Amino acid sequence: MELRHLRYFVAVANERNFTRAAEVLNIAQPPLSRQIRQLEEEVAAELFDRDARPLRLTEAGRLLYEHAVHVLAGVDQLRGMMRDHAGKGRRRFVIGFVGSTLFGLLPEVIRRFRATADHVEVSVIECSTVEQIAALKEGRIDVGFGRLRFEDAAIRRIVLMEEPLVAVVPVDHPLTQVGRPLHLAELMEEPLIIYPRPARPSYADQILSIFHDLGLQPEMVQEVRELQTAIGLVAAHTGLSIVPESVQRLKRDDVAYLPIAEKAAHSPIMMIHRAGDISAELARLIEISCELHASHREG
Repeated sequence: MELRHLRYFVAVANERNFTRAAEVLNIAQPPLSRQIRQLEEEVAAELFDRDARPLRLTEAGRLLYEHAVHVLAGVDQLRGMMRDHAGKGRRRFVIGFVGSTLFGLLPEVIRRFRATADHVEVSVIECSTVEQIAALKEGRIDVGFGRLRFEDAAIRRIVLMEEPLVAVVPVDHPLTQVGRPLHLAELMEEPLIIYPRPARPSYADQILSIFHDLGLQPEMVQEVRELQTAIGLVAAHTGLSIVPESVQRLKRDDVAYLPIAEKAAHSPIMMIHRAGDISAELARLIEISCELHASHREG
């Protein structure tokens, strides 16, 4: 099966007539009919009810048409993207990030970087820290922003800041009336909702390790896929959660964000890149990231 088979098939399906489809495609009708027969032999099914006037798609034809339209649209979009890229003559600079970093300074970092790097096409992609490491080694991204500490000789990491953690509780929870930073032991009586579930090790392991380092063992732990899901379940009185301080920007009227007393309750924001990468774009991004985070810490 080739793309031309799908294009011919979609043209006939749209026109519901071989003669008109041939005119639209600017080819003779006999070759068009042969191409459609070849396609039917390939899929081992009749695609048109040829006795109907106008032509009607068979059930197999309707199934193929639905997918063929999407395939051709994707190919056209890809062709356009590649033409745009070739026309711009710019190389791509790809930034990976974990979702929670978007609540902090990362958006401002990217805005400033874009303003000073108009000679490259800046792309961003959400992926876990573990996925970022693999993507860096394979050349799929140029830099990553995450929270997971790790050791890898091929990757250089820069700790931009240690972000305090806060507890997320329902807005009508008794803990909102305590009037002081909470101790983690006070969160042990209810289920602890952690995220993300699929990729491990992850931020979820960071949270659990903080409890374990204090000699605490949460007995009721619920793992969910995303940050927003965790907060939504807190609002539903399913349990409590712990998130980076900057997530308070995700304002909701059904949850409260409360400070935590333990000094160990923090999560690093780290920038990672390939060891030995000395590109001018990377150097500029490091400079912007360090300056913004340093100003935030001093402020």
